[in-house]
Amino acid sequence: MNSAFVITGGPGGGKTTLLNALQERGYRIAPEAARRIIRARLAQGLPPRPDPVAFARDILASDMEQHRAAQAHEGVTFFDRGVLDAMYMLDMAHAMTRQEATDLVQRFPYHNTVFLLPPWEDIYGTDAERDQSFEDAVQVFEGMSRWYAEWGYQTVEVPRVSVEERVAFVLTVGPGLALEARPGKTV
Repeated sequence: MNSAFVITGGPGGGKTTLLNALQERGYRIAPEAARRIIRARLAQGLPPRPDPVAFARDILASDMEQHRAAQAHEGVTFFDRGVLDAMYMLDMAHAMTRQEATDLVQRFPYHNTVFLLPPWEDIYGTDAERDQSFEDAVQVFEGMSRWYAEWGYQTVEVPRVSVEERVAFVLTVGPGLALEARPGKTV
């Protein structure tokens, strides 16, 4: 069984909060690459994002490395977005061929169940690293839902409930997860 689970959706849906809660319960996580890249650019006095294609390629390289690192460990890893998220960005910019995308999907597989966190206006907010509007978040969520399904993944929408209830939902829907916890680490 593939034990690499993607948690994705639009910005501001509570992905990072959910992942932190899973890590506190002993699961390994792979944090979102985009936020790390944006933080590094801001620290260098650069604009938060380079052009969209360069940004997507930077995210893709980081996500591929995190996927490889996770494969070196036993047990479950939860990813704050996956390789397919960066591929979606490249596809939207017409910067990736269908064959390149197919090759990446085959080389970097995840568990068939992908958790989608829907936009949630009550918790949505912007900051130095998240400057998209709520409407943008809705569009990203809808795009991720279609994109993952297009590549054969079963998308499961995580309900808008408390963090504890979201954790319970993910651990119930994800087959056998509660039995495979390892000391919480970051990939």
